[in-house]
Amino acid sequence: MENKPKIKHIAIAGNIGAGKTTLCTHLAKHFNWGVHYESTDNNPYLGDFYTDMKRWSFNLQIYFLNNRYRQVLNILNGEQTVIQDRTIYEDAHIFAPNLHDMGLMSTRDFNNYLDLFKLMTSQIEAPDLLIYLKASISTLVDHIESRGRDYEGSMSLDYLKRLNERYDTWINSYTEGRLLIINADEVDFKNNPADLGEIINKVSSNLHGLF
Repeated sequence: MENKPKIKHIAIAGNIGAGKTTLCTHLAKHFNWGVHYESTDNNPYLGDFYTDMKRWSFNLQIYFLNNRYRQVLNILNGEQTVIQDRTIYEDAHIFAPNLHDMGLMSTRDFNNYLDLFKLMTSQIEAPDLLIYLKASISTLVDHIESRGRDYEGSMSLDYLKRLNERYDTWINSYTEGRLLIINADEVDFKNNPADLGEIINKVSSNLHGLF
């Protein structure tokens, strides 16, 4: 009998405030997975970026790209199953092109960034399962306000709306691997154990389908 393939990499995608970190924590605890969180607290560019997006956009995106590429390499080379808070694909399909379209990243920097992204992703594999947390603007705003991060206070509704539109476009064309979409407007996995249990069941059935 052949050995079952080992599930190495689960990833959660979603807009700012969708609930990625909370769901990562819950799923990691339930399934006994390792976690790679998005590096916001120790990110040397994030605060400056929200103050002056045009000046710091390229620096910030390169930082995220490098950080997530390193995370994926560590996951693929390790023995543990790991869940990742946001994916390397979101940087290139959502955030960088949005900054470029808004005139906050030059075409020269954007093309340089995309070239580096293509090189990096040619060296790695997509997640075994991608979980997309789909959320409306009102849900995102509620979550952002409740966590009270100072640097997120200046974020506009238009910015969140642009990101949401890009997420929908990307997810609709995602073919790199198995995908599970969860509507964050309809569940409260942070406070409702029944909602969390339902999501855990969906994740389990998707992972079993990989065998």
